[in-house]
Amino acid sequence: MRFALPFLLLLAASACGTVRTLPVQDSTRVEVKVVEKIVKDTAWFELPVIVEKVATLDTASVLENKYAKSEAFVSGGVLHHSLQTKPVREPVSVEYKEIVRDSIVYRDRVVREDVYIEKPLTFWQSFRMKLGGFSLILIAIAILYILFHYLKLFKL
Repeated sequence: MRFALPFLLLLAASACGTVRTLPVQDSTRVEVKVVEKIVKDTAWFELPVIVEKVATLDTASVLENKYAKSEAFVSGGVLHHSLQTKPVREPVSVEYKEIVRDSIVYRDRVVREDVYIEKPLTFWQSFRMKLGGFSLILIAIAILYILFHYLKLFKL
């Protein structure tokens, strides 16, 4: 019987606790994805402007193509010849390897939030709350009644 009171207190204390498992650790996982692809692109190649002149004893001539123009003429018995390139931009197809690295971090974690929502009490809840207040008043009146009753007995 001596152990009954501590045993009851231990049972009462253990009944009031809540059981909730907390996460021990967060798990983090990183995924790296590497994609290699060959990309075809167009680069522009520009020819430089070059001017060249030659003098010779010959007949007149003119030459011209996509990249250059050549003129020759006779003046005073001497043939003057000039060669001039045109400023042309030519497209050149270029292939290069493009490497795309992408990493995604996955992190699992438990987020707990308490959300309080105000809601009116039901009839039963408000009745129980009022009954608790009334019962405290009744207990106080009963204690006062008992005290006055015993005080009257001792005065006699």
